[in-house]
Parts: sequence; structure tokens; C-alpha cells
Amino acid sequence: MLSFILYFPEDKSEYVGAFLQMIPFLLLSIGALWFFIRLSKKEQRKADELAEKLLNKESEKRE
Repeated sequence: MLSFILYFPEDKSEYVGAFLQMIPFLLLSIGALWFFIRLSKKEQRKADELAEKLLNKESEKRE
């Protein structure tokens, strides 16, 4: 029943086209992951700086 879905070609050169199509998507996905990790770290630094400023303001008010 599932034999029409699963296709394993006898001629292995048919895999070359699929591999060549997979390379750009793999590179783009790695690039997107790298971009979001950098963006997340940058926003974390901003959040830490804001939290530090707020804590400093609160400590100054108490004194």
C-alpha cells in the first residue's frame, strides 16, 4: 500500500538533484538560526542594562 509513496531509485544519480536542492535550504536555515541567536543575545544585553538601570534608580531613591 505504501510502496507508491516510498521511492528508492535504482540509479543513485537521481539523489544528486535532491542534494543540490537541499544545500541552499540547509544554508538558509543555518543562517536564520545564527541571526536569531545573535538577535536574542543583543536583546538580552539590552534587557540586562535596563534592569540594572532600574535597580540603580530604586537603590538611589531608598538612600
